[in-house]
Amino acid sequence: MTPRAARGYRGAVSSESEHPGATKITYVDGRPATITLRRCKLVVVYRGKASEHLFDRDTIDIGAMDDNDLVLEDDTVSRNHCRIFVEGDQYLIQDLDSTNGTFVNRVRIREAWLRPDVVIALGNTEIRFQPFDERVRIIPSEADRYGDIIGRDRKMREIYSILEKIAPTDTTVVIEGETGTGKDVVARTVHQQSRREGGPFMVFDCGAVPENLIESELFGHEKGSFTGAHAMRQGIFELGHTGSVFLDELGELQLDLQPKLLRVLEQREVKRIGGTRPIKVDVRMIAATNRNLEEEVRAGRFREDLFYRLTVVRIVLPPLRERREDIRLLARHFLDHGNFNRARDGHRRVTQFAPGVLDRLTQYAWPGNVRELHNVIERAVSFAEGESVELADLPEHIAWPRGVPRELDSETDISIPLPDFRQTELEGTFKDAKERWVAGFERDYVAGLLKKNNGNISHAAREAEIDRKYFRKLMKKYGITAQDDESDVDD
Repeated sequence: MTPRAARGYRGAVSSESEHPGATKITYVDGRPATITLRRCKLVVVYRGKASEHLFDRDTIDIGAMDDNDLVLEDDTVSRNHCRIFVEGDQYLIQDLDSTNGTFVNRVRIREAWLRPDVVIALGNTEIRFQPFDERVRIIPSEADRYGDIIGRDRKMREIYSILEKIAPTDTTVVIEGETGTGKDVVARTVHQQSRREGGPFMVFDCGAVPENLIESELFGHEKGSFTGAHAMRQGIFELGHTGSVFLDELGELQLDLQPKLLRVLEQREVKRIGGTRPIKVDVRMIAATNRNLEEEVRAGRFREDLFYRLTVVRIVLPPLRERREDIRLLARHFLDHGNFNRARDGHRRVTQFAPGVLDRLTQYAWPGNVRELHNVIERAVSFAEGESVELADLPEHIAWPRGVPRELDSETDISIPLPDFRQTELEGTFKDAKERWVAGFERDYVAGLLKKNNGNISHAAREAEIDRKYFRKLMKKYGITAQDDESDVDD
């Protein structure tokens, strides 16, 4: 029985120490103390000449073809001969149906564990396997940002130190955290700081695509493979070749598609729907989820073998309420660099926060995290009449939380006037008045965005971060038209 057959794939989730993956983060009192970067060295001996090859990836393909990680110039070696990969906390080698076989210490194998200094024989070539770990103590970075990630809280600076070590490698990364904590920003930063920066960065939201289309979007399909497949289509993994693939909301992925994702990770190849030929792909996998994947495994909704294959490094982003000192920093960044705060000449329209505004922002709990803060700043800028964001420009539940008198703000010592309601706006019940206000806001917002984007519906919907079909629905609801309404297409 092979090592893989002996293990099976489902069962109780083991502790991190039992399955650390290729890169292990050791925690002390809830904080990362060290990071262990797992690497291996392959010493190749052919015709009396020796060469050394270092690898920091968790899968190494060996063979005579150029698409392998280690290419051997040996006529007795098959084109795709064998694969070395990490499973749990150990390395395995797997023969890929080679012609002359794979031998470990002179024993022909189909799959076997690898120990330090074993000799692997492929045809007339010998390879000595030498794993080695680099253990690095995590010291919080002194910077207040890493790439596009912003924050000076200690937890964030510890994450910067971890990312500095793992970003340049091909290590698979899973980013966990509540909705709105910035997982997509971390994923893009990992890609930008890697050696794959010049390659594509493909994003796929597992929770936003209809179930019947997910497989085609991920793996592609051949012409005629199903009703409506009028042409061949490449999937996300093919399109991401030589770059990175970011799977957002990974916990939403259907159970029946998870084995195919595991195949991509283990064999680095995909097979299109209706296709028979496997296609090699070279991608780095980055995933994000707001679910607890360990609990999903226990509940039978997520495969255990895929869980361990993905969670090589797990980065947990803290919610904004646990890093309050970053709120001022983030608010100023959004005000200074947000496209929503640009006049037509490119200059900032609003330049500062009035006294007391930042205090109110830091006192709020931010259940929507960084995304909610960004949206609040954008809203405040759109309401601002001068060069400063005033308290009145913030949502009422933030500007005047329970216990703070609206008439007199003790921090700013100014009187806050009530809005100048028209008499017609005060007629009817609270519910009726609220519906009229919401309808008025929706109408003005949609019309204003269309005007700002010169009638381009796709651009306006993207800036609003709502689905284009829903944006059109709002336009129809309020009788709003755009000049290029008929010709507008997604770009």
